[in-house]
Amino acid sequence: MNRRRTALLSLTGLLATALAALPAAQAGADEVEQVRNGAFDNGTDSWWASAGVAAGPSEGRLCADVPGGTANRWDAAVGQNDITLVKGESYRFSFSATGSPAGHVVRAIVGLQAAPYDTYGEVSPQLSVSGDTYSYTFTSPVDTAQAQVGFQLGGSADPWRFCVDDVSLLGGAAPEPYEPDTGPRVRVNQVAYLPSGPKNATLVTDAGERLPWRLKDGAGRVVRTGWTVPRGTDASSGQNVHSLDFGSYRGRGTGYTLTADGETSRPFDIDASAYERLRLDSAKYYYTQRSGTEIRDDLRPGYGRPAGHVGTAPNQGDSRVPCRPGVCDYTLDVTGGWYDAGDHGKYVVNGGISTWEVLSTYERARHARTGEADKLGDGTLDIPESGNKVPDILDEARWELDFLLKMQVPEGEPLAGMAHHKIHDEQWTGLPLLPSDDPQKRELHPPTTAATLNLAATAAQAARLYRSYDKEFAVTTLAAARKAWTAALAHPDLLADPDDGIGGGAYPDDTVADEFYWAAAELYLTTGERQFQEYVLNSPVHTADIFGPTGFDWSRTAAAGRLDLATVPNRLPGKDEVRRSVIKGADGYLATLKAHPYGMPYAPAGNVYDWGSSHQVLNNAVVLATAYDLTGASKYRDGALQSMDYILGRNALNMSYVTGYGEVNAHNQHSRWYARQLDPNLPNPPAGTLSGGPNSSIQDPFAQSKLQGCVGQFCFVDDIQSWSTNEHTINWNAALTRMASFVADQG
Repeated sequence: MNRRRTALLSLTGLLATALAALPAAQAGADEVEQVRNGAFDNGTDSWWASAGVAAGPSEGRLCADVPGGTANRWDAAVGQNDITLVKGESYRFSFSATGSPAGHVVRAIVGLQAAPYDTYGEVSPQLSVSGDTYSYTFTSPVDTAQAQVGFQLGGSADPWRFCVDDVSLLGGAAPEPYEPDTGPRVRVNQVAYLPSGPKNATLVTDAGERLPWRLKDGAGRVVRTGWTVPRGTDASSGQNVHSLDFGSYRGRGTGYTLTADGETSRPFDIDASAYERLRLDSAKYYYTQRSGTEIRDDLRPGYGRPAGHVGTAPNQGDSRVPCRPGVCDYTLDVTGGWYDAGDHGKYVVNGGISTWEVLSTYERARHARTGEADKLGDGTLDIPESGNKVPDILDEARWELDFLLKMQVPEGEPLAGMAHHKIHDEQWTGLPLLPSDDPQKRELHPPTTAATLNLAATAAQAARLYRSYDKEFAVTTLAAARKAWTAALAHPDLLADPDDGIGGGAYPDDTVADEFYWAAAELYLTTGERQFQEYVLNSPVHTADIFGPTGFDWSRTAAAGRLDLATVPNRLPGKDEVRRSVIKGADGYLATLKAHPYGMPYAPAGNVYDWGSSHQVLNNAVVLATAYDLTGASKYRDGALQSMDYILGRNALNMSYVTGYGEVNAHNQHSRWYARQLDPNLPNPPAGTLSGGPNSSIQDPFAQSKLQGCVGQFCFVDDIQSWSTNEHTINWNAALTRMASFVADQG
């Protein structure tokens, strides 16, 4: 599913100073040099410099005096155009470079010289700190005669001098093998197991017979022993594995390790406190995703930044955003909301499912037997609204809800009541780029039925949850939900253009029966009205088997309605059957988990992992958790708890997909402002940020250069350039927020 298409290079306006280029050599079976005059024997022939950059020959190199005060990397650059790349051909991009003063980061790219400025290979070294010679091998995903080698030098407050030599792009180079460091062969949940919960691990081994294992506490004492269970070849990783079950141990403490087959696992705790932290950290993620407001460093040390998209130069702002040409003749104030992911776009469809799951985290805590709503109450998240006597998680969700309401087409317009699908930049922006430094024009994209129903569903849910805290807001959201519902009925087939993916993700969805069902369910749960009850009961979605292998997501929203109908107090006829359908879905996921050598409720057909597979594992776990809430059966609780093990380290790569959790964790997620990998002055993502995880389609060039032929769990690389395997998004973190809260409640 091509959810989004990210171009990492934006060099608009730089080509005017390009010098006439000579024909490029065609790559072949032998190594062929593509760069002309890469050793600068002929001065700077074939090389260009952007306006404001004084570049020339110096001691056999190209040296450039870079002005200070530029906002973006691409505001100052040198490069060479009209380079030919052949699809499927491997290339070695290498150069030597220095910076004075030392420590500047340069972004060296091979990409497209014209719109949409796609990038096919890049490195971002810190000059004179990380060495002077750099090399990178990649495989071209396209045929083009308009490729470019470029060195982006901007973004520094002070002027500096850049020198480069021996620039080479060798076609026909053998690709460098990529071997991820998977550490010890004993794979565990690197964060924590609950003392009263299941405790399982996976051993990667060639052994066919059972092997002994030992559990040691933090002092090195053996506290439990046992035997592994051979499981054969795991199809999701291609590994021969054994399972280890040490659930009989009920002690608690820190620094435990498991040893088997001569290997010792990474350390872990047996304690519930880590999940209390993760409950809050995963929800705190949303504050630093806010658009339209300053992020306060006193609330999030290290993450403070100016307000983005508020009309302060260079921003054009979100207070008067026009439509794309030909879509509408009005502007809307669409300030606020959450940035969708690592880019600057805001989307109603993804915002909808995200808001629902964040709100449902709180709603579940209110109704479930093990729910602890006060753990998400006022003052728990340290956000600007803390202290207003409203649960912080509701305050955070309201930041997005207010934005969703602003996306509704106003009265008097032809599509009044519908919701615009999304708002984002006219073109893709590059990395890194703070929201406050984004200079591009912002545009509203056409209203769609899916977006309108997302608004109807979440606004209806909000009406019942905010009623006891802010009656006026609850009245407003319910009115917006009703208006959206009526508009969607009148326009049931306005679908998003799947090709509308420049500047932001397309988020296309050609089936909206599930969104109609979800919206009707939320409106019924809030109002109890017969019209919505009848729509739910008459919908074919109501009795369909909706709990498939890949779970629910922004484009598969029926489960949102079904889960709420099963758990939120209501008088729907046949409610017992609704509950049984959830339990049946949970039984399917539990069977998958028990059959999986890595113990997770996710086994897509052919082990083809989907985009954002980590949150699909978690959403399948949500169904298990809901079945526990409905039945009290410990098997569902244990299944939900065990699902977290995969996310937190019990996986083929032996790493946690949650930043800041586990000895080895993903922390280079694709982001324009959590971009420490590219700029040491910027932070990594905050603790509690979920990475998308393995994605078999590896759509981005960086992943393609590393992961060709990857199997299931190995289709992942923790690099900022890998937007198809390692992005973060608001809907993925919503699944983590929901499950972290559930696990914490079981502690």
